[in-house]
Amino acid sequence: MALFSKKKGPAPLDGVDVVLNDLDGVVYAGDGALPHAVESLNRAAAEGRRLGYITNNASRTDAAVAEHLRELGLDTRPDDVVTSPQAAVALLAEKVADGATIMVVGGDGLVDELHKAGYTVTRSAEDAPAAVVQGFSPDVAWTDLAEAAFALAEPEDAGGIPWIATNTDWTLPRARGIAPGNGTLVSAVHTAVGRLAEVAGKPEAPIFHAAVERFSARRPLMIGDRLDTDVQGAQAAGVDSALVLTGIDRPKHVLAAAANARPTYIVGDMRELFEPYPLVRRSGNVTTVGDASVEIDGPDIRILSEGREIDLLRAAAHGIWDTGRQIFGFRVPERLYADPFHRQR
Repeated sequence: MALFSKKKGPAPLDGVDVVLNDLDGVVYAGDGALPHAVESLNRAAAEGRRLGYITNNASRTDAAVAEHLRELGLDTRPDDVVTSPQAAVALLAEKVADGATIMVVGGDGLVDELHKAGYTVTRSAEDAPAAVVQGFSPDVAWTDLAEAAFALAEPEDAGGIPWIATNTDWTLPRARGIAPGNGTLVSAVHTAVGRLAEVAGKPEAPIFHAAVERFSARRPLMIGDRLDTDVQGAQAAGVDSALVLTGIDRPKHVLAAAANARPTYIVGDMRELFEPYPLVRRSGNVTTVGDASVEIDGPDIRILSEGREIDLLRAAAHGIWDTGRQIFGFRVPERLYADPFHRQR
């Protein structure tokens, strides 16, 4: 058994039997792998942990995702991938008849899951669809959003049809930067029709429960780059989470994290999942992580000792979170908003 100092506890992956991973911003950005991601996941697998992937991206099939991961060097099968279209189809089954005609706004991943479940797919509101299911695809056009608006003109409580969104991620990390996600496209339809979609994927708990059941996980850990989907959803499902700073959310987002979206662990990149994780130590208004210390004095946040960059962020985050106050109630040193982790991507 490993021995730890008073400053450190077990590594985030210690005792974990299934590692659940988001994709965009965690494993890859665009077509290319993020630094240290593939090597870290292969190490986790070599040490006996099952790897699973939970994605809100509805543009590709589980088979296409698995093929991409194999190209990056990960031994992945389609059934290792849990997708938001799969969650959407499960939700749809509770609302419409078997074999119904469903209007799709989205790509192959969504169409494939609907076909596997026995539904007829249309792209036109003129075909009298029983529901609209909307997921991300880079090929979604204004005409697709307009057809969805035509189909959803009547509110559901007034006899209109159900509207299910695979996910509502506002943004997607790409190799060239941050791009609009499915939430942006769903919002466009919402603005036109004045009604809200029911969301099937993260941050809703069912997609996490489905993953835990599929992989027979006893102690899973979710690895994500977004607080509002990966971390919030894991927390809702009772699953520990690690936020990795290689994707969307940055230090400023971590400091401002809502109580229902705070990760169990904060790591700069996936190598740190194997390192003993520093304990959070408190003495009065001072929070210390590793050699980094932060003092909360009324509205002021003071850095007493910087230590490692990641430990300073951890200390500041826990110090702020423990007050129960929101970030705008503090005077925050610019140093805490610095983002040295970008260079790791």
